[in-house]
This record gives sequence, structure tokens and C-alpha cells, in this order.
Amino acid sequence: MEHNQQEKDAREKAIDDWLPITSSRNAKWWYSAFHNVTAMVGAGVLSLPYAMAELGWGPGVVVLILSWIVTLYTLWQMVEMHEMVPGKRFDRYHELGQYAFGEKLGLWIVVPQQVIVEVGVDIAYMITGGKSLQKFHNTVCPSCKPIKTTYFIMIFASCHFVLSHLPNFNSIAGVSFAAATMSLTYSTIAWTASVHKASTTTGRVFNFFSALGDVAFAYAGHNVVLEIQATIPSTPEKPSKRPMWKGVIFAYIVVALCYFPVALIGYWMFGNSVADNILITLEKPRWLIAAANLFVVIHVIGSYQIYAMPVFDMLETLLVKKLKFTPSFRLRLITRTLYVAFTMFIGMLIPFFGSLLGFLGGLVFAPTTYFLPCIMWLAIYKPKRFSLSWITNWICIILGVILMILAPIGALRQIILQAKTFEVFS
Repeated sequence: MEHNQQEKDAREKAIDDWLPITSSRNAKWWYSAFHNVTAMVGAGVLSLPYAMAELGWGPGVVVLILSWIVTLYTLWQMVEMHEMVPGKRFDRYHELGQYAFGEKLGLWIVVPQQVIVEVGVDIAYMITGGKSLQKFHNTVCPSCKPIKTTYFIMIFASCHFVLSHLPNFNSIAGVSFAAATMSLTYSTIAWTASVHKASTTTGRVFNFFSALGDVAFAYAGHNVVLEIQATIPSTPEKPSKRPMWKGVIFAYIVVALCYFPVALIGYWMFGNSVADNILITLEKPRWLIAAANLFVVIHVIGSYQIYAMPVFDMLETLLVKKLKFTPSFRLRLITRTLYVAFTMFIGMLIPFFGSLLGFLGGLVFAPTTYFLPCIMWLAIYKPKRFSLSWITNWICIILGVILMILAPIGALRQIILQAKTFEVFS
């Protein structure tokens, strides 16, 4: 009996060493900074000036700063909860969920949301990557024959068929570093190069709601934060939360540097005539805009991988632990290639990018980013009623729920309006 248990443990450990998230635990704190920047500063930042145009100055600034504070707080909670049970680490979002809500319920609360977020982001990034490549092509060569977005999405996907076979988070640290640097660069370009819609009142209200979703989408690093922390080594004297928190703070400063200038200056310069992706609004100077679009492409390549990693981890865990497949290169080759092909195909089918973000942003980013961590915190730590911690968490939960209800409504209306003029594989 004893012997069997050892064998079983050895087998589990072998599987853990093979799975993408738990395989290498020797990350440095600056890895977590790059990964967090890459996961946070998505293409979401480019729709911020547009969200500002819909929200107006007062509410816009408030929503922007409030989101920054609330998400930083919930991020801190996630980092704290990663190792609150001595000797155990919650390496994945759903493991924490299972601890807070129970085995079955925890899985059902967290996994569907996390999968929707991660797959949704990857599809959105397929479209963004394709569109930015297209914009680059059109800027560099205005007289060339135009090429369909569909083909650009295919070109963009081609590099993922290769990159997605990097086994784990640490092996994409290089990709992630490039992406994090790029996000700073193109954000800066977007606001330095930036140196009128009259619509019906109902339109304004709906767009306001939808803009809330855009802002939520801009702060969506929480889905992968535990998975990133899992790659940092940890001992009782030196818990992983210290280096992780250092990385998070660094990432958040970078996020502020990216977000606030882009949103404020982009809106200030273009007012209400800004497109849902600021780099498309800008036309001149040509070389700069071409460069910025290339940077977006590089960044999105990195982000795609970071969001795909937990999905690969789930797929591979399922295949190896539940369906008893043997861990092998071939298994990886098949699952990951299929996943990339799937996101590419969906991306080619639905090219209306902005409203889809608002819809997804409201529906699933709000819970995973704004209030699931708070609910878990309340469930696990059970703070006293009306203590500071209790009040703060409830405020976050209420704000998050409001966001979750309002944002999809506005976005859905925009999708319906755009669906009138929309062609498949355009």
C-alpha cells in the first residue's frame, strides 16, 4: 500500500513538472513584472480615449482612477491568498476558488469564467493583431491593392502556431518582456502623436454603459495572476508574495504611465471624433503610426501567449489526469495547434472588435477582476462586520456587480447596430 502511494506521488509530481504552470518555479520578481504588464496593458488601452469620449471628462477620470485602485486592491488580495494555507500553494485561479467555495462549486464558479476570459481575450487579440498588421500595410503602402482583414489574421496566427509550443511561463519570459516594452512604447506614441459626434440621448446612455466595459477590459490581469505567481520560488522564510508584490507594484506604475496619458490626451486632442482604436484615428506622421501598429502586433503576440498558457494548462491537466493520456510532445502539438486554429477561425468570423470587448469586458472581466477575489476573501478570512476590510470588500463587490450589469447592455446595442453592416470573413 505504502509503495503504491509513493508511486502515485511520483507520478503526480512528474505530471506537475510537465504541466505548463507548475513546471518551473525559478522566476525572478522582474519576470512577474513583465508578465503582469503584458497581461494588464492589453489592446484595451487603445480603446480608452474612445471610452473617455463616451464617458465625458468627469466620470471618465473617476472611472479610470477608481478602476486602477480597485483592481490594485483585488490584485493584492490574490497575491496574499496564494499561500495563506501553510505548506500549500494555490497555483491556479480555480484551486483558490475550490478552497473558498468547496470542491465542486469552486470549479463551476471559476473555471467557466476564466475560460471565457482567456479564450475571449485570445480571439480579440487575433483580431487586433490582424487589424494592426493591416493598418501597417495600408500606412506603409497606400497605393497597394488592399488585402482582406481575414488574410492578415491568418498571417498573425501563423506565428502563434510556432510560439504556442513553448512549454511554460518562464520560457515565454522573453516574449513577455518584448511585449511589455512595446506596450509602453505604443502607448507613448498614441498620446504624443495626438499633440464630433451628435447622437441621440438614448445612444449616449448606452454608449456610456459600454464604455464602462471598455475600461473593465483594460484592467484584466487578474485571470492569470496566480498562475504567474506559481512560477516564483517560495520558502517559509521567503514567501513568494514579496517578490510577486514587488512585480505587481512595478507593473501598476507602468500601467498608470500607459493608461492615463493615452486616455486623457487622446480624448483631449480628438474629442468625440476618436475611433474605438486610437491608432486608427491617427494618420500622420506616417512612419510613427506604422511603427506603433507594429508594436501593437508584437505586444499582442506576447499577451496572446500569456492568456493561452492557463488554457493549455487546463486542457493538458484534463487530458493527463482525467483521461489518463501520457504526457508527450505529440499531445501538446495537437491540443495547442487546435486551440490556435480555433481562436483564429472565430476571429475571422466576427471582426467587430470594439463592442465585443465591451460585452465580454462587462460580463466576465468584472467578476474575475473586481469582485470574485473579494468574495473569496470574505468567505475565507471572514472579517468582522463593518470593519474596514469588510466595508472595502463590499464596496468593490457592489461596484463590480453594477459594472457587470450595465456594460453588456450598452455593448450589445452596439453589436446590433454594427451587425447591420457586417460581412462574414470581411
